[in-house]
Amino acid sequence: MKIKLSILTAALVVTATTVFCQIPKPSETFGFEPGADYKMATYDQMLSYYEKLDAATDRVKVTEIGKSVRGRPIKLIFISSEENMKSLDKWKDISTKMARASVSDEEAKRLSKEGKAIIWFDGGMHASEKAHAQMTPELLYRIAAEESDEMKKIRDNVVTLIVPVINPDGLDIEGAWYRKNLGTIYETSGPPILYQEYVGHDNNRDWFMGNMPETKAAMKVLYNEWYPQIVHNHHQSAPAWARIFIPPFRSPVNMKIHPGVTTGVNLVGTAMANRFAMKKMPGAISMTTYEMWWNGGMRTAPYYHNQIGILTETAHTSPTPRFYPPDSIPKSIGGRFASDGISKSVDGTEIFYPYPWKGGESHFRDAVDYMLEASMAVLDLAAEKHDELLYNIYSMGKDAIEDKEGAFAYVIPTNQWDKTEAVNMVNVFMRGGIEVSEATSAFQAGGKEYAAGSYIMYGAQSFRPYLSDLMEKQNYPDLYQYPGGPPIAPYDLTGWTLPMSMGVNVDRIKQSFTAKTKKVNEEIKMPAGDLAGKASFGYALNGKENITATVINRLQKAGEKISIAQATFTDGKTNFDKGTFIIEKGDQTQKAISDLIKELGVSFTGLTTKPSVALKPMKKIKVGLYKSWDASIDEGWTRWVLEQFEFDLDTLHDVNIQGKDLSKYSAIIFPSQSPEDIINGHRPGTMPKPYVGGLGLQGLVAINNYVNNGGVLITFDQACDLAIDEFNLPVKNSVRGLSSSQFFIPGSIIRMKINANDPLAYGMKEEAAASYSRSQAFETIIPSRKEEGGNELIKLPVPRPNVTAVATYASSDLLMSGWALNPNRIKNKGAMMNVAHGNGNVILIGFRPQFRGQSRNTYKLIFNSIYLGATK
Repeated sequence: MKIKLSILTAALVVTATTVFCQIPKPSETFGFEPGADYKMATYDQMLSYYEKLDAATDRVKVTEIGKSVRGRPIKLIFISSEENMKSLDKWKDISTKMARASVSDEEAKRLSKEGKAIIWFDGGMHASEKAHAQMTPELLYRIAAEESDEMKKIRDNVVTLIVPVINPDGLDIEGAWYRKNLGTIYETSGPPILYQEYVGHDNNRDWFMGNMPETKAAMKVLYNEWYPQIVHNHHQSAPAWARIFIPPFRSPVNMKIHPGVTTGVNLVGTAMANRFAMKKMPGAISMTTYEMWWNGGMRTAPYYHNQIGILTETAHTSPTPRFYPPDSIPKSIGGRFASDGISKSVDGTEIFYPYPWKGGESHFRDAVDYMLEASMAVLDLAAEKHDELLYNIYSMGKDAIEDKEGAFAYVIPTNQWDKTEAVNMVNVFMRGGIEVSEATSAFQAGGKEYAAGSYIMYGAQSFRPYLSDLMEKQNYPDLYQYPGGPPIAPYDLTGWTLPMSMGVNVDRIKQSFTAKTKKVNEEIKMPAGDLAGKASFGYALNGKENITATVINRLQKAGEKISIAQATFTDGKTNFDKGTFIIEKGDQTQKAISDLIKELGVSFTGLTTKPSVALKPMKKIKVGLYKSWDASIDEGWTRWVLEQFEFDLDTLHDVNIQGKDLSKYSAIIFPSQSPEDIINGHRPGTMPKPYVGGLGLQGLVAINNYVNNGGVLITFDQACDLAIDEFNLPVKNSVRGLSSSQFFIPGSIIRMKINANDPLAYGMKEEAAASYSRSQAFETIIPSRKEEGGNELIKLPVPRPNVTAVATYASSDLLMSGWALNPNRIKNKGAMMNVAHGNGNVILIGFRPQFRGQSRNTYKLIFNSIYLGATK
């Protein structure tokens, strides 16, 4: 018997060793170990490795979940034991039932014992943080190949989902830049373009809108297919001199988040901290910088789905080594001080920084090792508590369904100012896993009548926290550094209420009601519009909906003649608003209109005669968009919005402006960027020569000439100060120079009053919501002059500046959602100003009207400003 057991044991060892050897290591494909100094694997090398790994073992399955903006495949890789991999559909079904809390408590207890924990990891999101995309191939290899007791337990009890590179374009961009500049003084610089085509760093700010294809692909897996219990999002912005940030996070926590999520996050963070301590890996810090308030990040949106969202921020982003002199350790690490307050080294007395790093050499591989161990801490905990994780997500979902304090339902009526954006908002919620119903007949709720076709989102669903958080206003708490001191800045936004920012009418219904409905199973496409009346002369198109911009651009490209009505008018049956678009009928117009009605769901009214009011013909629209080599996220978002609505768009770098005739442009847009960055750009010695410098004096002169000769310059937020200062506009930025103790709105929704009779506000409601994030407010400077021979200023008749306030911040109730310190400082101040300058116009928009593709209720302020240039 002993001989037989020995033979069996030896056979098992040989089998395990054989499996381990057969599974390829990343280094065999890359030609170096992940994290090697001065080395970065390319995405093509990684794709090749994934294929080899998939072919080598039944423990791995490689799938594709979508394409990046530039068309690169986004891979999702499953890893578990061979037996578990045979039943992926079963584990997916159990995870779905538990996350949706769609079974009885007895069934949930049984399924929690039977099921497997579903755990998600991703790398490569912020591509300038180069190590996590290099780490994930090794994580894949270790889970698939290692035969330790710990890893066997993980494979038996966990189905691991890994998106190794969630931003493939960024890896291509950052890797190519690093290799090109390796060995030069620019080795550790970043590329002069965004590492995601449109949004750069904001690819981690898109996680409830899902505007970008990469985000959409991942959201489908997270909230509509697999519902992982833990979502671990790797990043690399560790506090200086720490090696890694791990949970717990600092306060505040959003009240909508289930406390089981918050404590679950803390539990994972504690497991990480303990693992680092026992592995003799110092420098793990917690409770600083990052919080659990904001929705919309890759690790924060899961909180509202009862998932444990984990962010780690690891040090050392570059393959280039660095030395930290041990005698230069600062006395504060991440805002935490050594106990004596004057010591130049942290002494280990901090609860959430108990094992300080002492400095010395730092290598790319160190970052890889810290990320691997953080991931292993997650997997080890999940293997140990797989049944608890499954039951807990069920229990939290059940609590949400049974919550009697929240809304019974949210109803989106058919009568909307902008029906297309109402549909877009419904799709945003569906992307996030919210269950939506459509009324099939009229019904009553909350004392109101609703028509068939209204959308209903019932509160009794497991993702109620997500639904209510996006539907309702945020009330961020007052937090100050000390009594009477400056505020503690939030990590990101304090308010993001979707109906406000998208301009959609939603009714919160507290009382129960009944309605005949059908479930909406896929994202909604706008139904076809209609054509009313006979079109002997042409067609009228109301400008209320954002989608009309796409209509106008397509019609212009087809050569149609379009004008804008400058007054209200009637055809005897229908009353038309100011700003109505008039399309004169030509040979091909009827077909073009018919196609737009079907494809975009817009409606037209036929006109038998030309309207009797003033019409402004539109010239061919062409937009110039300034793009600095000091890459601007706001430029990317602006470009994305304009492309979405199919504007004829040119990117204007400094050389495309300096000394050039810009008269072909209907409007030139300067997105939000500091005047310093626009004018001076990168300093010599910080970037290769083609990318050094900014707009400079020559560029400013060209822009000034453009406006003086009749052009329209549109500036957003920070860029407004450039126009005010350099063109000596008779406008003052009312909040410039105020300290955060005097005035502070770090990311909230602010109420505006709109002059809807102004051509720049055609199609707007009289009240709108501004996404105000450390933004601007304006007042007109009224000139005055001294009485001859006198010393005091007295009022004398002087020409009033030609400045029009298109939008002003409200006189009361400014804060719609979020938090603000002394918001009355901007009451009645200008939010959007039209300033005459020579024969042209400078449009100052003091906030970002396209903010992160969320603030759709203010898109028309951009479009109308462009139309101003096209109707001059």
